[in-house]
Amino acid sequence: MSHMPSLAGPGETLAPQLGSRDLRPAWLDRLMAAARSTDAAWFSRVVTPDEGGRESAVLLLFGPDPDGEDAVLLIERAHDMRSHPGQVALPGGGTEAGDVDAAGTALREAQEEVLLDPLGVEVLGTLPRLFLPVGGFLVTAVVGWWRDPGPVGLGDPAEVARVILAPLSYLTDPANRFTVSHPSGYRGPAFALGDDLLLWGFTGGIVDKVLELAGLARPWDGDRVQALPDRLTRGRA
Repeated sequence: MSHMPSLAGPGETLAPQLGSRDLRPAWLDRLMAAARSTDAAWFSRVVTPDEGGRESAVLLLFGPDPDGEDAVLLIERAHDMRSHPGQVALPGGGTEAGDVDAAGTALREAQEEVLLDPLGVEVLGTLPRLFLPVGGFLVTAVVGWWRDPGPVGLGDPAEVARVILAPLSYLTDPANRFTVSHPSGYRGPAFALGDDLLLWGFTGGIVDKVLELAGLARPWDGDRVQALPDRLTRGRA
């Protein structure tokens, strides 16, 4: 049985442990090889416009959790934010003038939000740029391997309520997966993370596709549908 995601709130930190392996796992190489031949339409039903939209980037960082298990770094957004309050998301944000590229944006944002040391991250590449209609963002997911993991915690409590390290064995457990329905008619994959946390929407869709490309996904019941809690209907993550 997979163990629960690790959480850190105000004044707390998560300390990843390399465990028995310090080499990049083979499934990450499979993921990047598959991503190079996969277009944006496979990742999202929303068409990426040729023009317009605000450039942004998120960090899809894989590495060990405090038990040494392969995990992905996530955040719970602050509950009083105007945009996507309380949503589980990837660290990231809008591109700024000093950012050299998408990786620069993603790493800078992760450093600000969860105190991540960028020097410990090996950037492996990017996924196809996707359009997020809510806010009009053009989002590039930067894939990284946490080669030299260090402690993470809340860097900006105004934006982040909790830091999460979610084991991939937990995310791929069919018992933690279902389809979520939004009042707008949207339906998509969701992951129950425990402690009233739900990974769904834009971020849930990326994680779902990435697990498939990496060859880690396990069959789950997509016909098991749950309505999105009222507290999470103020926009999509």
